[in-house]
Amino acid sequence: MAKQILDKWMAKLISRKLFVWAVSTGFLVADLITSEQWVAVALAYVGVEGFADIAVRWKSAGKSTPQD
Repeated sequence: MAKQILDKWMAKLISRKLFVWAVSTGFLVADLITSEQWVAVALAYVGVEGFADIAVRWKSAGKSTPQD
């Protein structure tokens, strides 16, 4: 039950990917991870977001109808 509430709250406020990035930034500030580990998380976040944007554009491109 608590997991469902937390998932619903996170979905409304921020994406899970952004949440992971924010947590990793907090870990970096707290010196719990190295800068190399943070860069890996940041690159993964940027890559996943870019891939998601491409997928959305590709999917929406197939739905458009040509107008003559």
